[in-house]
Amino acid sequence: MQYRQHSQPGCGGCLLITALLVLATGGAPALFNFLGFLLSFGLIGFLLMLAAFWGFSYYVQRRVSTYEATQTEAHNRFVTLLASILVKIAQADGHFTKAELQTILNFFQYHLRYNQDQIYWVKQLIKEARDDAASMDDLLRDFRDNFAYEPRLILLELIYQIIYTKQPPPPGEIEQARRIAVFLQISAYDQRTIEAKYMYRHRQEAATGARAEEQHYAVLGLEPGADAAEIKKAYRKLSLQYHPDKVRHLGAEFQKVAEEKMKEINVAYEYFKKKFAL
Repeated sequence: MQYRQHSQPGCGGCLLITALLVLATGGAPALFNFLGFLLSFGLIGFLLMLAAFWGFSYYVQRRVSTYEATQTEAHNRFVTLLASILVKIAQADGHFTKAELQTILNFFQYHLRYNQDQIYWVKQLIKEARDDAASMDDLLRDFRDNFAYEPRLILLELIYQIIYTKQPPPPGEIEQARRIAVFLQISAYDQRTIEAKYMYRHRQEAATGARAEEQHYAVLGLEPGADAAEIKKAYRKLSLQYHPDKVRHLGAEFQKVAEEKMKEINVAYEYFKKKFAL
């Protein structure tokens, strides 16, 4: 027999006993007065709950509105499109589960370090995105037409980040990320650079003893065995693309993403500088 935890008993029996006692001691008039009191008390409780819900909703909306007003239009547009695209990726199989919602919220909270006000805002954006009839192509076209190449790279980096929070990463979502890169007119080299970094990172986590050198090559978008000239060329190209100043207008969190990317690029280059005495 499988164990099933029992819930706490309710108070319906207590209410019935109380009503019978009132009827026995005061007759029908007392019972009607008692039922009227319960009805009015219940109505007041319902109105109080409704007022509390409205008050909390108003509080959240005010905090969201205040936060949005402190950000640039480019930042707000970037995050809105990012949230919408992530929702469309999650809905690709026809469903949007609580687990997928939590994955997106965790991504904003832990990877982008969003505070409570920002999370309130993201929740609102996700809700709107779920009800939005715009297609993935519409969203990507909007993004491509309004943002330069460097912000598009950051978007693709973030998409791969959230895909690889799922272990193993869903093959369908990886294919979708590749199609997004093509639609955003991101070069095949840059797309492979981003994907290879997460692929090798996942392999290192899954298999102990994986060579760090493969990861360094992947960060620079190179195949293992690339020579010193190729390494220098790749480093110069990536340093220009991921310079934090190029995404400053998107907000501090995305500038931080670029800074983290630059740290990875510099670590990889320092490794090869020592190896090849560059």
